[in-house]
Amino acid sequence: MKKAFDNKKYLELQSENILNRVNKFGNKLYLEFGGKLFDDYHASRVLPGFAPDTKLKMLLKIKEKVEVVIVINAKDIEKNKIRGDLGINYESEVLRLIDAFRATKLYVGSVCIAQYHSVPQVDSFNKKLNNLGIKTYLHYEIKGYPHDISNIISEDGFGKNEYIETTRPIVVVTAPGPGSGKMATCLSQLYHENKKGIKAGYAKYETFPIWNLPLKHPINLAYEAATADLNDVNMIDPYHLEHYNQMAVNYNRDVEIFPVLKAMFEAIYGESPYKSPTDMGVNMVGFSISDDEVARQASKDEIIRRYLRVQCDLRNGKVSTQALDKIALLMRQLDISISDRKCVAKAIEKSEKTGTVSMAMELEDGTLISAKTSDLLTAPAALLLNALKHITKINDELLLISPSIIEPISRMKTQDLGNHNPRLHADEVLIALAISATTNPLAELAMKKLGKLANCQAHSSVILPQIDEQVFKKLKIDVTSEPQVYAKKLYTK
Repeated sequence: MKKAFDNKKYLELQSENILNRVNKFGNKLYLEFGGKLFDDYHASRVLPGFAPDTKLKMLLKIKEKVEVVIVINAKDIEKNKIRGDLGINYESEVLRLIDAFRATKLYVGSVCIAQYHSVPQVDSFNKKLNNLGIKTYLHYEIKGYPHDISNIISEDGFGKNEYIETTRPIVVVTAPGPGSGKMATCLSQLYHENKKGIKAGYAKYETFPIWNLPLKHPINLAYEAATADLNDVNMIDPYHLEHYNQMAVNYNRDVEIFPVLKAMFEAIYGESPYKSPTDMGVNMVGFSISDDEVARQASKDEIIRRYLRVQCDLRNGKVSTQALDKIALLMRQLDISISDRKCVAKAIEKSEKTGTVSMAMELEDGTLISAKTSDLLTAPAALLLNALKHITKINDELLLISPSIIEPISRMKTQDLGNHNPRLHADEVLIALAISATTNPLAELAMKKLGKLANCQAHSSVILPQIDEQVFKKLKIDVTSEPQVYAKKLYTK
């Protein structure tokens, strides 16, 4: 896969600029982290060469100076909000993040529950964290936030929030998802630090949009597609243009809130350290792109995938038609369409020809592989085996897994486990393949080639069951689906 991004250069530039920002504010910086700290696959898809854990590696370069505070919104606890890509709620994601940070030796200082109100779910989670030995702090809803500056910057505003005790110069403020209250947490801390006579600063670590790329660059448009359900819109930063006479790209929420933030900074510091919302960010991504054409094409591919996924999300009631319409508009602007994704037409053609659920995969060399549902295997399971056969140059007539292994598993699923579907799913067929590899050299050879499926493109003629979709994600296969349900069933497993 062609690279479009210099990861090493980015790590050096980003860590250097964060340290410079710390020094600017008297050795105490609250750094709001936008996007995902772990598993940032959107960035790695639109910028081939950007490692999914790049942000984490950057922090590890300065880990002795870093402390992590995780913010979770009480309303998200109460609503049992789910992180869509992982299928776990925000409470579980907080615990997962803590484990992941600790595993890399990054210090997690505490958890802040934002917009706290006493309800059983919130109080139970707070108690659970305390029982696990994790410090928690409560921040409250503030009347008139974010526009009533006089109330916000007062004892009835930020003043009633609990002060989060921190010990290191860089406080990374992150969250399980957007809208958690990271910025308000940072500003509340600035208020309290100022009262204690401590000079502290604030900055944002955002990857997208990339401020020093054109507004309509495919990378920036791919960010709009990724946040279509949030209604984010990229725009020229008018404050940056006015003060520096320089074009810079930001997005609507930061531009709209900047006058309020500027007033808050002035109330806390006496003057604002920033002249524009772009100034607040530390983002060296644009300086680390090594092949613009590759990045452009990768971003166009991502927008098409987003459109297909949002079609399915709309079918499942997860998004509005406005989100789909927005991505459709982006596709028209770039003159791209679903037909540019070759595996889509192949999957539909296979399904129409066989009269059953089918899938297709485009390998990295451009070869198109297809598979259909059979008596023993689901289409995703069959597709994985067919793709591995092609990669390892195994004759299609030869079996990687004997029916004598598959059939007992199918019987157990229906007779003992109560499933209606006897066919093996993607995870089950991989386990069967691993078992076969102990006695079948061809299966062993195929197992060793699983890594070759990373970055391949796949499409299904129906919405995939969650278990199959998760397997494809773990194999790093970019998979999409038609917005159709299997056999007109409302529930499948």
